[in-house]
Amino acid sequence: MATLDTKDRDKLRSSQFAYVDKQGEEHLPINDEAHVRNAIARFNQTEFESKAAKERARKKILSAAKRHGIDVDEDSNVARPTRSLRAASTKRGPRGGRRES
Repeated sequence: MATLDTKDRDKLRSSQFAYVDKQGEEHLPINDEAHVRNAIARFNQTEFESKAAKERARKKILSAAKRHGIDVDEDSNVARPTRSLRAASTKRGPRGGRRES
């Protein structure tokens, strides 16, 4: 995958991320084909602030996938409408980091 160092990441516009949280932190870059594929893979590992935010991110990822000619499997979490805010969990807790209270 194409690496995105801090300098390059800072050059991206907010619109080049599938999700920007209330603190302005940008998640799931969708600036090129490799990052769109990664966003599809990591979508269910990301914590979102609301179902609406998760649904907007899902739609942005699908749009970016279409723009880059990427087929999204219909069984993929990103292909189905949002039902839950829950990120995938492991024995050590949710993936994508814990939300601060």
